[in-house]
Amino acid sequence: MDEKRLGQRLQKARQAAGLTQQELCHRARLSYSTLAKIERGAIKTPSVFTIQSIAGALGTTLDELVGVPAQNQRRSASRSGVRFVYFDLNNCLVRSTHAAFPRIAAECNLPSDVVETIFWRYNDQACRGEITVDELNAKVSKLLKLPDFDWPSYYFAELEATPGTAEFVAWVRKHYGVGLLTNSMPGLVPCLREAHLIPDVQYDAIIDSSEDHHIKPEREIYELAQAQSGCAPHEILFTDDSRANLMAAEKLGWHVMLFDDSRPADSIARLKAALELA
Repeated sequence: MDEKRLGQRLQKARQAAGLTQQELCHRARLSYSTLAKIERGAIKTPSVFTIQSIAGALGTTLDELVGVPAQNQRRSASRSGVRFVYFDLNNCLVRSTHAAFPRIAAECNLPSDVVETIFWRYNDQACRGEITVDELNAKVSKLLKLPDFDWPSYYFAELEATPGTAEFVAWVRKHYGVGLLTNSMPGLVPCLREAHLIPDVQYDAIIDSSEDHHIKPEREIYELAQAQSGCAPHEILFTDDSRANLMAAEKLGWHVMLFDDSRPADSIARLKAALELA
């Protein structure tokens, strides 16, 4: 879709929702100038993340907002009634060798558990978007006495796409709505996509904790994810490596399944069985 048609559809959807540009900007966490430029077609190929944020704020899906015909939307139902699948990122769609902390520990001559304790002191703040990655780097760097500490460098050096997940997510995409629900630091999700570490599909919703200012297992992030899915609780399946995160989703009525990134083929097989079409 060209930028002028997209802008026209966005403007009509906003007006139909009874929102001013300022109100939509607040809901979607966009600057006024960005929204205004998109509506008048002045931004060529706006970011899919931006359009997904707008769609979520309008209570619709990206497909509906950009005008994908209804017959192309993936809203099949599994035997258990699932119509939408949310995937975690870390230790699910991507995994590491867990060598980052020992490597950092060797560089600063400290025990690995001390390094981890210092890092996790600030991780939740970064994942909520309360501090930037640069601010996290500065805080950890000071305590570890590592002047060039850069967490994304360590993170990406040990990261790989979890085997089999690209093909599986593409299969899910053909039949169901699909989204990401992740605790992530600012800017890391786009970087993961650019590095082709995340399955290359069009996601119907991306719930990034650093943009939404809540982290799993807080109830608010699941409520936002549910709203952006456009589905009832019993129509959502969520897979994550954390039992605490899964239990929080289950309390809301979602289907949940544990993902074991050390045995991805087994996890994928269980998920596919749960998603058997009706």
